[in-house]
Amino acid sequence: MKKKQVILIMTDTTRKDMVGCYNPKMVTPNIDALAADGLKFENAYSCQPVCGPARSAIFTGQFPHSNGMVTNCLALGDNVKTVGQRLSDNGIHCGYVGKYHLDGGDYFGKGICPEGWDEKYWYDQKTYLEDLGSDAERVLSRQSETSYNDDLTEDFTYAHRTSNRALDFLKDNVDTDFFLTVSFDEPHGPSICPAPYNTMYADFKFDDYPNYEDDLEDKPLLQRLWAGDDLNKSAAELNHSSAGLALFLGCNTFVDHEIGRVMAAVNAKFPDALVIYTSDHGDMLGSHKLQMKNAAAYKEIANIPLIVRGGVSGQTTDAMATHIDLVPTIMDYMDLPLPKLLEGKSMLPEIYDPAVETNDTVYTEWTRYEVDHDGFGGLQMMRAATSKEFKLVINLMDKDEFYDLNNDPYEVTNLIDDPAYTAARNDLHDKLLEHMNQTRDAYRGYQWAVRSWRQDKTPNWENDGYTRQKENEEYEPRELDYDTGLPMEQAVRLKETNDVKN
Repeated sequence: MKKKQVILIMTDTTRKDMVGCYNPKMVTPNIDALAADGLKFENAYSCQPVCGPARSAIFTGQFPHSNGMVTNCLALGDNVKTVGQRLSDNGIHCGYVGKYHLDGGDYFGKGICPEGWDEKYWYDQKTYLEDLGSDAERVLSRQSETSYNDDLTEDFTYAHRTSNRALDFLKDNVDTDFFLTVSFDEPHGPSICPAPYNTMYADFKFDDYPNYEDDLEDKPLLQRLWAGDDLNKSAAELNHSSAGLALFLGCNTFVDHEIGRVMAAVNAKFPDALVIYTSDHGDMLGSHKLQMKNAAAYKEIANIPLIVRGGVSGQTTDAMATHIDLVPTIMDYMDLPLPKLLEGKSMLPEIYDPAVETNDTVYTEWTRYEVDHDGFGGLQMMRAATSKEFKLVINLMDKDEFYDLNNDPYEVTNLIDDPAYTAARNDLHDKLLEHMNQTRDAYRGYQWAVRSWRQDKTPNWENDGYTRQKENEEYEPRELDYDTGLPMEQAVRLKETNDVKN
């Protein structure tokens, strides 16, 4: 019987317009080659545009609000299973090489291989630091200036050593059903890369996107605070050539080179494998006068690259896609039943026929940036729904946003209070509220429904009046009904109790 193999390749902080097949100004020939042989998604979205929570959705098939990792440095719940655990429990060999960021440790991780993945190939960032040996080398690995050292070679970098470990896995598993994750930290800062990558974008700047001029006056207060001194800068000051940008983009091309090393082995040994490329999130890089990422759903951070090879070849789709669908897709490809608690759907039908659209709306969320930091805005409760035409962003404690993506693709004009968009806005709002209910969002409540622009919604102590219990049919006994003490018959039901009311 023909073996089934899946290779998931990830980079960190790669904007969609940092990939050549999306933006010809970028040099990423190996990712471009993957797109030429596969299906490229224009409207793929991260579930939460910050490292840990984004990855939690990718590897569990549950949104951060369900799996417990609503911020960096907060671990997955003990009873949450990754796709590696689910596959390995079904006899499929799983390897994870590279950045993990799901164990609740600091940025580098704990250096401990989690359940479900083969310890032989485990190589998180703490493992890399220990591999370097000396304290001096560790420090060098965290300084951007190291990229300009004359003696720096690619052998020193995390990306190269991650590729090496991935190549070992591929060499050892030719006749095996497997799932391999190759998770690069690059181009995330400090963006270490050797010559010629370190200077190849010395004179680069992005096109003059209209949102460099966004004054944020009709946007959430958070965004104006986040912008800081950049709020008063011109587009020319925000979008210009700089050493920092050049190194970041150079590292992006360097990690494409390392992806090419992995793909050469995949092409030689596993030409029929399902290959998925994506990134966890992007970076604002001055758009909307913002840097890095935070509680927003702007395309620069939330609309990520996604390419799948193994179905149709050389096609592009504008269908809505989401990281939450990756686990169901991988399990479906492996002919495994999909657990009820997965919150996405299999994309396989769409991968084989792009006329089939898996989603008409996708969802993005935010709780906070990192539990360890007081800064970055702290608690910021955000939920967003995006379709091809519109984007609704509910900022629970702040100004809400609504964008007409056809007429305003750079998301400059906030139409949340525009009566001409009432029907479209409310339709997306209703879908978002239903999504929060269906996924048992721990933070759901009447506050998300009762907004200043939604006069037909009234506060209700009972909210929608339902009990919504978890269904985890593989790893836990069925939860018990509060009223009977017996296994529940329906996970979702109108709430009724036998409590004595005084």
